Amino acid sequence: MKIEKLSIPEILVITPKVFNDPRGFFMETWNKKDFQQNGLDFEFVQDNHSKSSRGTLRGIHYQIENSQGKLVRVTQGRVFDVAVDLRKSSPTFGKWVGYVLSDENKQLLWIPPKFGHGFYVLSETAEFQYKCTDFYNPKVERSIAWNDKTINIEWPILEDTKPLLSPKDENGKPFKEADVFE
Repeated sequence: MKIEKLSIPEILVITPKVFNDPRGFFMETWNKKDFQQNGLDFEFVQDNHSKSSRGTLRGIHYQIENSQGKLVRVTQGRVFDVAVDLRKSSPTFGKWVGYVLSDENKQLLWIPPKFGHGFYVLSETAEFQYKCTDFYNPKVERSIAWNDKTINIEWPILEDTKPLLSPKDENGKPFKEADVFE
C-alpha cells in the first residue's frame, strides 16, 4: 500500500495494491498487520455503509466524546470527502482538507479522532463505507454548518443546485459556537 499525507499531515490517503485481471479486481482494504507495519495501529469497533444520491451533503459531523477515527472509502460512485481539524492545540485548528474518493481510484482516507467529517456526492449515487475506532453515541454527536464562513470549505456544489441536507445538517452550528477539543 502507498500512504500519502495531505496538507493536514494526520489525514492520510491510502492507496491499496489492486490486482486486476480479465475477471475484475481484488484488493485488501484493511489488514491489521500491514497497517501496523506502516505505523497505523487502530482498533475498529464498528463498520458503517451509506448510499446517497447526487448532490447529497453529509456533515460536518463529529462526537465530542467517544471521538471516532474513521477509515473511509467509496465502493460505488464518487464523493468529495472533507476533514476539519477540531483540536485547539493544533497548528491546523479550523483548517480543512478535501479529497475525491471514488470506486475508480479505490483510495481510502484515514481521518483521526477529533476531526469533523463530511462528504458531498458528485455521482448519480454513491455508496460510502467506513470503519470507526469508537461506537456511535448520538448523545455526544455534533454538527458544524456545512457552509460555515470561518472554515470556508470549497465544496464542489453542482451549479444552480442546493445540496440535499438532513435536518441535523440544516441546523449545524457555526464553527465559532461549536464544541471543540483542547
